[in-house]
Amino acid sequence: MSLPKDMRYIDLPQFGAPEVMVVARGPLPQPREGELLVRVEAAGVNRPDVAQRQGSYPPPKDASPVLGLEIAGEVVGLGAGVTGFAIGDKVCGLTNGGAYADYCVLPAGQALRFPKGYDAVRAAALPETFFTVWANLFQMAGLMEGESVLIHGGTSGIGTTAIQLARAFGATVYATAGSPEKCQACEKLGAKRAINYRTEDFAAVIREETDGRGVDAILDMIGAAYLERNLASLAKDGCLSIIAFLGGNMAEKVNLAPIMVKRLTVTGSTMRPRTAEEKRGIRDELLSQVWPLLDAGDLAPVMHSVLPFEAVVEAHRLMESSEHIGKIVLKLA
Repeated sequence: MSLPKDMRYIDLPQFGAPEVMVVARGPLPQPREGELLVRVEAAGVNRPDVAQRQGSYPPPKDASPVLGLEIAGEVVGLGAGVTGFAIGDKVCGLTNGGAYADYCVLPAGQALRFPKGYDAVRAAALPETFFTVWANLFQMAGLMEGESVLIHGGTSGIGTTAIQLARAFGATVYATAGSPEKCQACEKLGAKRAINYRTEDFAAVIREETDGRGVDAILDMIGAAYLERNLASLAKDGCLSIIAFLGGNMAEKVNLAPIMVKRLTVTGSTMRPRTAEEKRGIRDELLSQVWPLLDAGDLAPVMHSVLPFEAVVEAHRLMESSEHIGKIVLKLA
């Protein structure tokens, strides 16, 4: 397969507002050992992209400085030692960076086949949220069938994925969102009760809904602003899993007694620092336990907007507005 000498990519000359991003041209990346070279057909837009653009979420030293963490497209090159993939395969995957480009390298251990019936746009809406939710809610928080969970930001890409996955694996789901329309969307996806955080105290609602017991797990992207109420909302032996700090990372004068009294676990993670082996382990569990549900149509990504590659500034403005319900995807081909 003949490849071009250069490609489009989104350059970030400086940190700042969405307008700092510009379309530029540069050489194609070269796959290293264990990597695929993928012709990108679609790329997901995620909160970590916004944080990197603003200067608060730098890429690892050995990763591409180009924005973007999830892609879908066609394999056009194989690095040394790659097995299980061939030129021409359609894959989506969690990249270590570089997704906002015509071509991107993708570790083979972080690549997944398209679910049955999926095109690149829908496939590109899967990797970042499914990796994150599976690792934090199921592997770390240990959510199980018959348990209950509170998911903050229920209409975000993470939230819509978490609601569906938790329901699919037999959990009772509660979610927070910021408008009646968003609450309705959460309940349509499977939440038993959606809580409008602008007009209701989620801790009070959870206490009422669970007859004072609380929930077994909480997936939180707010951080400090919700910490005390999150602890109050957990049942005995419950787990709070923190994945972002949209409400700050410094909490003062918080009553920590519930952690001891209820034997709570407070944990959290980011995906980028995880090792290749850890990410491969998440990928393998997704393929065996979640991909069959996608194949069967039992769950699917919630799509909000599909924008052309050149509209990346608009895509980031939309992400920052929090007006979207579900995923924002850039279409390249």
